[in-house]
Amino acid sequence: MIAAIVNAIVVVLGGILGLLLGGRLKEKHTKTIVAALGICTAVIGITSAIVTTNILIVIICLVVGTIIGELLKIEHRLDTLGDWLKSKVAKNGGGRFTEGFVTASLLFCVGSMAIMGSFDAGLRGDYNTIFAKSALDCVMAVTFAATMGVGVLFSGATVLIYQGALTLLAGFVEPYLSPEVIVEMSAVGGVMLIGTGINILGLTKERVKVGNMLPAIMLPVLWFAVANLVK
Repeated sequence: MIAAIVNAIVVVLGGILGLLLGGRLKEKHTKTIVAALGICTAVIGITSAIVTTNILIVIICLVVGTIIGELLKIEHRLDTLGDWLKSKVAKNGGGRFTEGFVTASLLFCVGSMAIMGSFDAGLRGDYNTIFAKSALDCVMAVTFAATMGVGVLFSGATVLIYQGALTLLAGFVEPYLSPEVIVEMSAVGGVMLIGTGINILGLTKERVKVGNMLPAIMLPVLWFAVANLVK
């Protein structure tokens, strides 16, 4: 849990710094920075997605995972949580609170570094990946908080809960984490990051419900478990 706690604290500190800097940014500068963040997020997603060795696995996991997420209404629950937090801490001047909270939460939790870093911390006490991720998250938190506001700070709680849970579950999933599984999990997460980038850039009339895709990121584990049984 130490790694998850450090990562969450770094996100909050980066967010605080971003809030301090954000007041000095003009609106035209803010729009340009947001566009740059959206492009960078999409590029990170593309570099993760193209590592797949079997695109069919990615497609099926995303379709099934999204159906599960739609039934569970994950995106709606994240928005509701963001709105509730906004009502408690940002009644005034929190116009982008929920957007910042949901976007930052997805960005910091989706990706191979979050998953494998948490597993490394739980299985081997190796915090190097999470500490490296924390440094990257800090930079992103600064820029996101400067443009989207205080909601980004609360994504630190999401990081703590998500990565903490993965760390505690590491021992149970270790037997199923072959290199092939890790590659496809990263590819699925990459596609989700592309969706997050699209949302940041506002390229679609309706926001891509990336939150509802979250169950897909763990489905490659099930795919390969079933495949091994069939073989």
